[in-house]
Amino acid sequence: MQLPDPQLTVLTTASATAETSIEQLADDAELNPTTATQAAFELRDAGLVTITETETTFYELTDEGQRYLVDGLPEIRLYRAAIDTDTDSDTDSVPLGLIIQSADLDDSEVDIALANFARKSYGSINNGEITATTSIDPDNDPEATALAQINSIDADAGESENAAGVDSKSIADIDDTVLEQLITRSLLTQQTDTTRAVSLTDAGVTALMEGVESTETIDRLTPELLTSGEWRDAEFAEYNVEADAPDIQNGKTHVLRQTAERVRDVLVGMGFEEMDGPHADADFWINDCLFMPQDHPARTHWDRFALDVPPIDDLPADLIETVESAHRDGVGFDGDGYHSPWDEDFARAIALRGHTTSLSMRYLSGTEIGELEPPQRYFSVEKVYRNDTLDATHLLEFFQIEGWVMAEDLSVRDLMGTFVEFYEQFGITDIQFKPHYNPYTEPSFELFGHHPKTGELIEIGNSGMFRTEVLDPLGVECDVMAWGLALERLAMLTTGAEDIRDLHGTLADLEFLRNAEVTY
Repeated sequence: MQLPDPQLTVLTTASATAETSIEQLADDAELNPTTATQAAFELRDAGLVTITETETTFYELTDEGQRYLVDGLPEIRLYRAAIDTDTDSDTDSVPLGLIIQSADLDDSEVDIALANFARKSYGSINNGEITATTSIDPDNDPEATALAQINSIDADAGESENAAGVDSKSIADIDDTVLEQLITRSLLTQQTDTTRAVSLTDAGVTALMEGVESTETIDRLTPELLTSGEWRDAEFAEYNVEADAPDIQNGKTHVLRQTAERVRDVLVGMGFEEMDGPHADADFWINDCLFMPQDHPARTHWDRFALDVPPIDDLPADLIETVESAHRDGVGFDGDGYHSPWDEDFARAIALRGHTTSLSMRYLSGTEIGELEPPQRYFSVEKVYRNDTLDATHLLEFFQIEGWVMAEDLSVRDLMGTFVEFYEQFGITDIQFKPHYNPYTEPSFELFGHHPKTGELIEIGNSGMFRTEVLDPLGVECDVMAWGLALERLAMLTTGAEDIRDLHGTLADLEFLRNAEVTY
């Protein structure tokens, strides 16, 4: 019998009475582990050896998991702060901002604490108030307990144990769902190692007794072999398609970025131009130009992220005057304003934009790129910031698809038709509309789409025709239809994600993101 050198080396190194790991065989035979593995599988296919595979799962705490062992899980710190805080109030609820400060949470931990606080039913968060469930015992939190147990076993094992972490057999009493949750939260890493052991079969022993010779094999065609004709008599090594190869996770564009780029392609194809502008802007552009009264609840700290920075100075004086007049007195002979306080200092105060309609106000007013003559189409796909309660469809910061069309004699039918054409590009053909109220559009309606997995109706946008009270102060004399659509919710409909936090943030499902595809 003749065998290639690597196979002959493995065959003569293996034993018929004991299993030897491929790593040990490679070391004893002075072969590259990959070469030894391939040779072992080729010998197995020839019936000369058997290969036994054993899989072992190891768990190891991440740096974040180690930090929470010392500091405590963010949701537990939030819960303890809520229980311990005394506000002298007649209710059980306390201001969320006060609790976050007491819990000593850094910026990256706030979202984590809020999300897991609700998930674990530690209490409820509504309208900026937090209520803690007093019957909860945070000392028995399953995830915190599991972290401590894994760390203890790892510490007890010392240097003699496998460097990959704690063997799954050592923590068999920990519930699988708890381990999965810790992995999802990136507090724990999971690694599965496969150990392969080789032993000679009777046929292998017989072959060695009868004698095995080495033969040279060729693993590739070269120009020299072709020109010399030696390839005709050469023996080529078989290509083993079942041989293991390194598991390499290549980088890819994030599914949300893919969706955003697809949105840009679609809207540019529909004749739109893109807007851009500041994330932190004067409240004047964010709300006042939109005919949002200054005492509207959405303009309080419950929904708005105000910045402690000097106010903006370069607002157009004439535009301030016309916008203030619209708020106080309305527009037109039969107009009626809000008759509520209007403060120019508040208008100049800077906040993180709660919607990208601030960009629309800059462009429509002529301040950003000069006066615009109809027809015009503009859009943006930019991040906005709102003090919302975190849940499956809400985040504190997210992306909004802003858009508007300026033209003569526009109607709601034009607006609805635009949405039908836009969403069809993503395979969404069952858009539903519901009348809605906005201070800045009339008529107005919300858009809804069916989730492909749950069948649930999800709100995916808000829209309408800008009111005269918005357009007249800006100097716009024709119709403008406008909208704000949710990029993340569009991605939920196209990828099947059931929770917005699966798409981005600290709880994002990396495996889901690796495999998610954007509809084209």
